[in-house]
Amino acid sequence: MSGFPLADPIIGLVITIAIFWIVWDSAKTIFTRLLDGVDPEIPKEIFHAAHHVSDLRKVTGVKVRWLGHRLHAEVNITVDASLSVEQGHAIAIEVRHELLHHLRYLSDATIHVDPLTASGPEYHHIEEHSHDGLPTHSH
Repeated sequence: MSGFPLADPIIGLVITIAIFWIVWDSAKTIFTRLLDGVDPEIPKEIFHAAHHVSDLRKVTGVKVRWLGHRLHAEVNITVDASLSVEQGHAIAIEVRHELLHHLRYLSDATIHVDPLTASGPEYHHIEEHSHDGLPTHSH
C-alpha cells in the first residue's frame, strides 16, 4: 500500500517470531511443571513464612510439589527438645496455619517436628539392616 512490497512478508515474519517466542515460553513452563518443578523462590517464601512462629527454632527442610493445580509442601521444623509432644504439635499446627494463610498457592502442608538435639536429615537416615527375609538394605 505504501509502495513497499516487502512490508507484508516482513510483518508476517515478525508475527511468526512473536508466536514462536510465546509457544517456546509456554512449552518451558509446561515441561517444568510436568517434572514437578517449582519456582526457586517458593521454598524461600515457605522458610520465611514459617519463621513467623515464635517457638520455632529453625526450618531444616522444605519439599514442594504440584498436587493438581496447587502446591503441597512438606516442611521439617526444629523445636526445643524440652517441649512435650503436645507443645511440639501445637507449634506444627501454628506453622501450617502460617503457611496456608500467607501462601495462598499451597493446597496443604505437612509439618514434621524434630527436637533440637536430633534435627536435620542425618537423623532420618536408617542404617543398613535386614528383616523379613529381605536382602540387606538401608533407607
